[in-house]
Amino acid sequence: KHWFLCVLYYDPNIENKNLAQKWLMQAQVSPQAWQFCWALLSPDKVPEIQYFGASALHTKISRYWSDIPSDQYETLKTQLFSQIACFSSGSKMVLTRLCVALASLALNTMPEVWPGAVPEMVRVFQEEGGGVDGRARCLALLELLTVLPEEFQTSRLPQYRKGQVRGALGREWGSVCPLLQQLLRQGDSPGAVKARVLRCLSSWVLLDVPLSESEGLVEDCFTALPDPELFDTAVEAIVNAISQPDSQRYVNTLLKLVPQVLSLQEQLREAVQNGDMETSHGICRIAVALGENHSRALLEQVEHWQGFLALVNMIMFCTGIPGHYPVNETTSSLTLTFWYTLQDDIMSFDSERQAVYLQVYRPVYFQLVDVLLHKAQFPSDQEYASWSSDEKEQFRIYRVDISDTLMYVYEMLGAELLSNLYEKLGRILTNTEQASSWQHTEALLYGFQSIAETIDVNYSDVIPGLIGLLLRININNVQLADTVMFTIGALAEWLADHPVMLSSVLPLVLQALGNPDLSVSSVSTLKKICRECKYDLPPYASNIVAVSREVLSKQIHKTSQCMWLMQALGFLLSALHVEEILRNLHSLITPYIQQLEKLADETPNPSNKLAIIHILGLLSNLFTTLDISKQEDESGESTAPPVKTAPPPPGPNPVVVVLQQVFALIQTVLSKWLNDSQVVEAVCAIFEKSVKTLLHDFAPMVSQLSEMLGQMYSTIPQASALDLTRQMVHIFARETDHFPPIKALFELVTSVTLSIFQQGSRGDA
Repeated sequence: KHWFLCVLYYDPNIENKNLAQKWLMQAQVSPQAWQFCWALLSPDKVPEIQYFGASALHTKISRYWSDIPSDQYETLKTQLFSQIACFSSGSKMVLTRLCVALASLALNTMPEVWPGAVPEMVRVFQEEGGGVDGRARCLALLELLTVLPEEFQTSRLPQYRKGQVRGALGREWGSVCPLLQQLLRQGDSPGAVKARVLRCLSSWVLLDVPLSESEGLVEDCFTALPDPELFDTAVEAIVNAISQPDSQRYVNTLLKLVPQVLSLQEQLREAVQNGDMETSHGICRIAVALGENHSRALLEQVEHWQGFLALVNMIMFCTGIPGHYPVNETTSSLTLTFWYTLQDDIMSFDSERQAVYLQVYRPVYFQLVDVLLHKAQFPSDQEYASWSSDEKEQFRIYRVDISDTLMYVYEMLGAELLSNLYEKLGRILTNTEQASSWQHTEALLYGFQSIAETIDVNYSDVIPGLIGLLLRININNVQLADTVMFTIGALAEWLADHPVMLSSVLPLVLQALGNPDLSVSSVSTLKKICRECKYDLPPYASNIVAVSREVLSKQIHKTSQCMWLMQALGFLLSALHVEEILRNLHSLITPYIQQLEKLADETPNPSNKLAIIHILGLLSNLFTTLDISKQEDESGESTAPPVKTAPPPPGPNPVVVVLQQVFALIQTVLSKWLNDSQVVEAVCAIFEKSVKTLLHDFAPMVSQLSEMLGQMYSTIPQASALDLTRQMVHIFARETDHFPPIKALFELVTSVTLSIFQQGSRGDA
């Protein structure tokens, strides 16, 4: 055993380590473990070996309790007590494992066999003797009391026993609480003892100890907060105590805690002034724990409204803590959930009480918006350049959280919030004397965009003015340009109802399209405008197509943005007359068809494979949104422009015309790449998207596509071909004209698939 332990701890060879680990795991559960455990704990062994002995004991007691004869319980308990006493001045890690083993024994024997487990633990360790000094015994007892509830949380007790033991532990709190209080209040208690007391309290409150019963101790924790050595453990204990779900029943105790939390404001301000992030973070956690878990209970105590409002303002101070998240502060993000909770609680009261609360809290929420938009501001360009990519990503996520909060707050503040933001933006952009930073402008726009993205702003009278302001912004920065783009995108539905404004914003979007740094924002904004405003875009269509073609040919956007751009063009073309669609399609697609012809001649290799998949992807994304049938659907609207009322076009659908032209080329590509599932998938995607969009207009292609699919599937069966077959069957199986090719395809696919299964079963046999 010693040899295996030495290998485990000291041998650099990983295979030897694994072998030793395996053997030792088996040794732990063997019947002989009872003998060697105690031998390994002898004082002449090194701590690593003693630790293994203690761990083996814990494993036996916690997992193999039924193997232990009941007449040995008492001996086992006595031995563990004496070992804990020995190790109270020895290795800390061995002591903890022995305490966990005794805790496990207590949980397995209480309440019947060992009813007064906790009082006995206290008594044994308070008795003098054994040559162990009082402080070491006291620390050992606290360690034992701390691990007892922790062991309960992770124990494998059956469900019915869990309930019994939880009840028994709850009754033992009466023995633990006075001891902890006494140790915490003794002026001469060493810091290490007080820190262990606080950890012990943290552990016990997780058992749902009633807050009214731990009230005195929780108040004592507040007195420990000024001591830097005890600060972290005191915060943990307070937060755990007031976050227990059960604690909201004890309103009187909660009311006593409000002034205690408010009394920390001076310490909080000092910490912020001194840049002590740990202290400000800890105090904020306490204030948020009280506010977030108990806002409804505290709101209901109307006569104490000023105390709760003071707590809310303290949390506001934490939200607006100076510095940029996550670089100079990490506290403000902790408060965001509180603002949701408080708003939910206010809005859940009946209308009469709600009106009273809104009078008090609407001004608070307007202040919150100012604070959040200040926190959302970018740092100076120089400072931002010095941030790591991880810090930039955390800041991005933080801004998304702020955006979500603003969107939510809008439900309480309504249209007045938009007017408020608009006035501020107007003051910045029209005030020529006072130079304002781009960061300030960007943050206000970001607030607008956050709200407009998910809320219908059509009724808002500030939007025309906002668009006027957008055009006045001196866009000299990527972040600001991005936000201007996203704001225009968020207003796409409004633009559809006010098409006269399109001529103002489209040039901005098309200009941004050529800037790779604005790739995501400009492409997604153009896509939204093309989707929402397509019937007002024909006058601009040739310009949009020309700019898009140029941008695509320069290859400045990543693949996914190229695909979005094609979807945007699909929406745009859908609203044009058929001959215009064909003309634009021709100019848009011809360069890609020529490229594809060239690639189809080359010998397959990884780089031309990527190029082929890219071109096929562009085509399928274009066909996903190119849907002229919607023109007929829209024609019922009284305000429809002439293009909407155009009669359904004669002749085949433009997508079908293009597909028929490139069909032979696609077959050539397939013939070379039939065994590559990604290329096959990309080919099938073109037809699948087209079938889904065109439905019965796809009919002219049914016969040749069915034949091609059958050949593909019989040569090399692939999932994407099956999916496409399913689409075809789904749409055309009931149409007698197209039934023969679909039926033939269905029969072929079925027989090929059956033969695969038969081969498989023969292979298994």
